[in-house]
Amino acid sequence: MEYKLAVAVRNDLNLSKGKIAVQVAHASVSCTLKSKNENRKWFKSWYDEGQRKIVVKAENLEMLYELKELAELKKLTTAIVEDAGLTEVPPGTVTCLGIGPGPENIVDEVTGELPLL
Repeated sequence: MEYKLAVAVRNDLNLSKGKIAVQVAHASVSCTLKSKNENRKWFKSWYDEGQRKIVVKAENLEMLYELKELAELKKLTTAIVEDAGLTEVPPGTVTCLGIGPGPENIVDEVTGELPLL
């Protein structure tokens, strides 16, 4: 596979597995919809080859925003997820960042050094 979508999840929030799953789903859907409009070629290639996704750990909020800035410099679609605050964290808490989909080598320039979740 040559394309992928990455989601970086804040490791400092100590979210439950279920909460992480939902937040990652939000980031994936948001990036998918945005990329379909912003970069149709990368979206189509990613979609046609099976929609590969990875989830990585980000240390904290500051790191998420650093990753977002780097990804956008590389012309990758990004989506920040803010929680509604109904369960584990206060309203507006930023939980994760979706990046892509895009060419694997470009996504890896942003997330390749981060540990998988």
